[in-house]
Amino acid sequence: MVNRWAPSIALALAACAAAPARETVATTIVSLNPCTDAILAEVADPQQIAALSSYSSDPAASSMDVTKARRFRSVSGSAEEVAALRPALVIGSTFTDPAARSAFDQMGLRFAAFGAASTVEESKAQVREIAMLAGHPERGELLNAQIDAALAQAAPPPGPLVPAIVWQSGGMVPGQGTLIADLLARTGFTNASALRGLNQADLLPLEQLLAAPPRVIFTAGNPLANEDRMLAHPALRALSGTVRAPLNPALLWCGGPSIPRTVARLAQVRRAL
Repeated sequence: MVNRWAPSIALALAACAAAPARETVATTIVSLNPCTDAILAEVADPQQIAALSSYSSDPAASSMDVTKARRFRSVSGSAEEVAALRPALVIGSTFTDPAARSAFDQMGLRFAAFGAASTVEESKAQVREIAMLAGHPERGELLNAQIDAALAQAAPPPGPLVPAIVWQSGGMVPGQGTLIADLLARTGFTNASALRGLNQADLLPLEQLLAAPPRVIFTAGNPLANEDRMLAHPALRALSGTVRAPLNPALLWCGGPSIPRTVARLAQVRRAL
């Protein structure tokens, strides 16, 4: 069986055979995940960024400013693309294709995997680690200080937590143990989908939502898209005691620099109640 990685691997190994051991600070970095893209763009020098993932150049998938993302090369994440750039470091997620990760190992490329942050503290730890890898720890601390300041400004007034549901495309909801659940709690809400026993990516049908509506429904989708029409269903307008508030779905995917924008929106809705 022909190994389709063989030409790329052979070239990369030949180029790296006489190279010294990798330094701790990465001079060139490729990011393969939109969440690490957003953090890297904040803490690295532009010339350090060899490429970002193609997700960040897509308005429907990006968690960062698309205009800023498009200043950099875009890659889909194949081993051939990455090998051609010869980065000192590849940053990806824990879900990066195992075949690609194996190819990176064979090419002698450093790979750092980051999981989905489920709390603010986990997200700040990722910011700190990526900044260290880029050789700019002070920029990571600055971004984390901005996150702390945004959380302090978004702190809720004294009183009970307000039941809220984040309702995504097709009726999907986030469960407990997710970053958005942590941010809801920090801004004066309680995750009503978790109180219903729903977990991450479970579906909440319209009928069940109408039968026991929360105080706030954050609609995180595009009401003009076919799969999101239920988010703007006419029956929702009959819920006199419920506030419906749009929430940009891009704010649900990642932490880091997304956190200040997310908590600012949540706090805006909380204070208007």
